[in-house]
Amino acid sequence: MKVLWLCNIMLPAYAKAKGLSFSAREGWLSGSFDRINKELKTDEAITLAVAFPGAAADTEDAEQDRGLGEVIGRVTFYTFKENLDAPEVYDEALEKQMDAILKDFQPDIVHIFGTEFPHSLAMVRTFNRPERTLVGIQGLCGVIADKYMADLPESVQNDLTFRDKIKHDSIRQQQEKYYLRAANEKKIIEGAGHITGRTAFDKRETARINPGAVYHHMNETMRSNFYEGRWSEKDRVIHSIFLSQGDYPLKGLHYVLQAMPEILEKYPDAHVYVAGNSIFGKIDRRTVTAADDEGTVVTGSKYPLFMRISAYGKYLKKLISQNNLKKHVTILGKLNAEQMKEQYLKCNVFICPSAVENSPNSLAEAMLLGVPVIAADVGGIPSMLDNNREGIIYKGGDVHQLAKAVIDMWDEPVIAGVYGDNGYKRAHIDHDPDRNFERLKEIYREIATGARS
Repeated sequence: MKVLWLCNIMLPAYAKAKGLSFSAREGWLSGSFDRINKELKTDEAITLAVAFPGAAADTEDAEQDRGLGEVIGRVTFYTFKENLDAPEVYDEALEKQMDAILKDFQPDIVHIFGTEFPHSLAMVRTFNRPERTLVGIQGLCGVIADKYMADLPESVQNDLTFRDKIKHDSIRQQQEKYYLRAANEKKIIEGAGHITGRTAFDKRETARINPGAVYHHMNETMRSNFYEGRWSEKDRVIHSIFLSQGDYPLKGLHYVLQAMPEILEKYPDAHVYVAGNSIFGKIDRRTVTAADDEGTVVTGSKYPLFMRISAYGKYLKKLISQNNLKKHVTILGKLNAEQMKEQYLKCNVFICPSAVENSPNSLAEAMLLGVPVIAADVGGIPSMLDNNREGIIYKGGDVHQLAKAVIDMWDEPVIAGVYGDNGYKRAHIDHDPDRNFERLKEIYREIATGARS
């Protein structure tokens, strides 16, 4: 069975083999690839190819060679050229590139990861075999667009900083881009005969778009390093909160900052650590082991803050100032997998405060490590986390409930530990690599058999 994966990023396995830099995004995709690649060494049932927008595709030589692929181990890799700065704009030229890949590899099944990208729509249109097309659901752009403002004040939604004007990237414009991506996403889901998802939320939302598609439940495999290690109360930094990112409204950092005054009344040493890009100030990596900057405080840019701060970043700075949080918030910058794991294990509680999520990898990673978790009751979260058994789920956007959840966790450390233990057990079942790989093969067989019958 020949299976072609269409991805939105260069897989780290390929980048490492070629000595190229790569993104740490989509860690679940690396986890899935590593597991299937391990099996390919002994299993002749699947022949795999992976196509992605790659740096090599920008060269003239790559333009001439496109469609020929490059074999590394037992996997054939294809790169194609795409304008990654405008993923919401469809480019018909991608159809020619997808056609070249399809003719060269001649797949039995095309498995598409990422529902909003122009290359995904080009593949659906070019392959034109819905009964052999499988689309994996991550987020859903239409819902993201609707929830994007995440209860921001109207004045913040309409604000325009110098950076926003120059980059044409205001909060309103960011939301509009998601609506444009949602239009592509709708066409992609309509053109697929098969869907993989893992929550009641994504099953419901995709059925609204394409009720005729076959829905296959399949959990995700995370990055390998998160399957080792275990959170312990004695090793954590007391009264510390960890967030995996907070650089745009949907991820809900502002909710946590609004909840902090209430938390500080009970626990005045409470501290928030946030991974990812800083959009409102300096990055402080002194607490990060093996940090690229050797633990120094860095600005992350040669430009002054007033030139690069976004309207959302400006709002976060205002909340920090109003609530006297300057000494209670640390932005850690981008972290690799091991550094992320270190922060999970050091925190007192992990919070997922997003305005909407389907199945956030960060929550899965925290649960795999047994970290006590708190998450907003939005999207697919209830499908991942059993409230008051594996963690605490609070009403999304309710900062008082969020503050109470944190205080309850810290008031009852024994119960918090039990939550972490239960979450650990659940996550190691849901995200078991062997189990998920067997399920993936089963789905491929169902598609291949159904298409022949």
